[in-house]
Amino acid sequence: MQYVQLGRAGVKVSRLCLGTMNFGPFTSEADSFAIMDKALELGINFFDTANVYGRKKGEGITEQILGRWFAQGGGRRDKVVLATKVYGAMGDWPNSSRLSALHIRAACEESLRRMKTDRIDLYQMHHVDRNTPWEEIWQAMETLVAQGKVIYVGSSNFAGWHIADAMHAARARHFMGLVSEQSLYNLISRTIELEVIPACRHFGLGLIPWSPLEGGLLGGALAKAKEGRAGDALQQERLEKHRAALEKYEALCRQMGSAPAVVALAWLLANPVVTAPIIGPRTLEQLTGSLPALELRLEAEMKKRLEELWPGPGGEAPEAYAW
Repeated sequence: MQYVQLGRAGVKVSRLCLGTMNFGPFTSEADSFAIMDKALELGINFFDTANVYGRKKGEGITEQILGRWFAQGGGRRDKVVLATKVYGAMGDWPNSSRLSALHIRAACEESLRRMKTDRIDLYQMHHVDRNTPWEEIWQAMETLVAQGKVIYVGSSNFAGWHIADAMHAARARHFMGLVSEQSLYNLISRTIELEVIPACRHFGLGLIPWSPLEGGLLGGALAKAKEGRAGDALQQERLEKHRAALEKYEALCRQMGSAPAVVALAWLLANPVVTAPIIGPRTLEQLTGSLPALELRLEAEMKKRLEELWPGPGGEAPEAYAW
């Protein structure tokens, strides 16, 4: 396994991050345990979850599964750089969501309880809260850091200017601020190349791409459809929308001798701002099938051909749309 620092922070994380969103709704607890055990065996030390994962409001099903896995001992907790998130609704009362200081502190305590741990290594704001001032957010985070309940703070689904705003507010308070940003990013969805990636590079944030396979489209969707694993109606609609490019993509992957999922992950890993794409396996096979991406090096010509299939926004702002 390869390890890199999480943005400008000193902590080192594996170049693949284990996403746990499937644990509970789609992957049984026993299978989730097996996947996490295998991840550790493979050297993956970066696990990502969220308090809202599990599809039962307020219960934190996925965090509970992690907690029971940690409780088995064997050094599991200390081997993992544990990331979770705060923002989503955990109840129906007015202050059970978003980023008020009240909710941040309450949500942190609940996540700690569910995951049977004394600390969250990376506490991520799951979305920007336009109605809560940064003075309030950072005061709450500073308290949690001072108490030892949170080590690092990250963002998710922020725009570039949100990152800049957050970082300037943190610096004014002599606080470290954000160390990472978790964004939608893959060969098909490249909007963040305009401003989020430049902001991450400028402020020293590690980029953690979620949905690196665009919901499975980049994981060999056409081939799987022929095998009768086409997915639901929505997935079929998305597949048809991108069919022409996907046909060329899967043909190119066959020419390279690599699985489509491996190529998509390797493309992300080639970006120096990317810390670790989040892989969200439902099965052990999906977990182990991602590993070859760590060794695949894309030649410049191959990278160019991939990016011609799904052109990005044209580079960084403002040059992408101005002289």
